[in-house]
Amino acid sequence: MAFQGLRPIGIHRRERAKPLSMHSFVHACVAFIKLHGAWAGPVMFVVSFGESFVGLSLLFPGTTIMVIAGTLVRWPFNPHGVLSVWPLMIGGILGAVFGDSISFAIGRRFGRYLEKYWYFVRNPDFLPRGYRFFERYGMASVFVGRFFGPVRAAIPLVAGILEMPWRLFWIANVGSALIWAPALLLVGTSFRMTLRALGLRHGEQLGFSAIALIALMALIWAARQYKWIERLHRIWNKRRNPAQ
Repeated sequence: MAFQGLRPIGIHRRERAKPLSMHSFVHACVAFIKLHGAWAGPVMFVVSFGESFVGLSLLFPGTTIMVIAGTLVRWPFNPHGVLSVWPLMIGGILGAVFGDSISFAIGRRFGRYLEKYWYFVRNPDFLPRGYRFFERYGMASVFVGRFFGPVRAAIPLVAGILEMPWRLFWIANVGSALIWAPALLLVGTSFRMTLRALGLRHGEQLGFSAIALIALMALIWAARQYKWIERLHRIWNKRRNPAQ
């Protein structure tokens, strides 16, 4: 009985590897690009591409990483930053554009046959959510959908399935990416400047989270209150149909 707690020498209990949480992944990416600035552009390309590409969007928090990177970026708004703004911005823009483009091409190539693919069978709300969004906002969906996480990856695929013209898709795709990446970096920089102005040196994570939540709620409220999306939709339709 005295030997029950002993194990043979050289035999160790194997510990199960813990899965990497989303929080840990974001922290690891930000820490990596902070220490290795030369890799900031490629890293942002990968996470932005993954967030935009259908099937991978739930695994890559590109928006979160871009906002946090904005707190570290060095540009006129934040001259004390440690990361150059151009690699981050270019990597984010290119990743977003290519991710949406490939999703669009897949939708054009396979059409409604994709509805029978195992990924969409296991996620039955993915495509219907994109259809509803596209029916509501029409051709402007590709531009507007860039800024709505729940439908972001579905919109380019649905646009391809519905055979949206390539030219209109590229205009909306590139145009939204050119706004999306700088805007997220600016949001992160604004949070950093606010924390500095308030003197919040301790508990930065709590302060950052609170400000981010308040800003997001205010933006959503303003978009609904002033019907920004509906106005953009009307402007888009007027340009497409000037005779109306």
